[in-house]
Amino acid sequence: MRTCTYSHVVGFDDSPFSPQYRGDVPIVGAVYSGLQLDGVLYGRVRRDGADSARKLAALIVGSKFFAQLQLILLQGIAMAGFNVIDVTALHRLTRLPVMAVTRRRPRRHLIRAALLNHVPGGERKWRMIERLGPAVPLAGVHAHCTGLTLTQAERVITRLAVHGRIPEPLRTAHLIAGAIATGQSRGRT
Repeated sequence: MRTCTYSHVVGFDDSPFSPQYRGDVPIVGAVYSGLQLDGVLYGRVRRDGADSARKLAALIVGSKFFAQLQLILLQGIAMAGFNVIDVTALHRLTRLPVMAVTRRRPRRHLIRAALLNHVPGGERKWRMIERLGPAVPLAGVHAHCTGLTLTQAERVITRLAVHGRIPEPLRTAHLIAGAIATGQSRGRT
């Protein structure tokens, strides 16, 4: 595994979309060196699909930033609706630690109900979420961590959360993704 300083980080978020939309949803990765934005990655994942881990890994490994990256941050464990990210596969494909961050504790009972009752492949997606276990409260947010300790994760959040509780790479990815979809950034991460 690479060094544990976690100074080179990429944070991903998806673009907003209307409830009626079907198809691929834009995703943005904000690449940071310390607190400096070094670059942006752009791709697409299928709405409610099953391609997020593979697409994220391809974006990361295929980028000019890969050799320096030390950590992947995710805005939650799903993108584009219920395209649940197989965090274990993403970790294996990139050989990078992965941390999924949410502002509030996920309401697992509601997620489970939605997946099992309304999403194709929902049972498989729910099993991925169950394997991760519940999100852990850390530094004012909740997180799932793969490939790094809770102490390391808390240090990363504390160091990178400059304007609120959400780490800057995720906040920046959120702002850019919102602008791509609507012409301007919107709201909180």
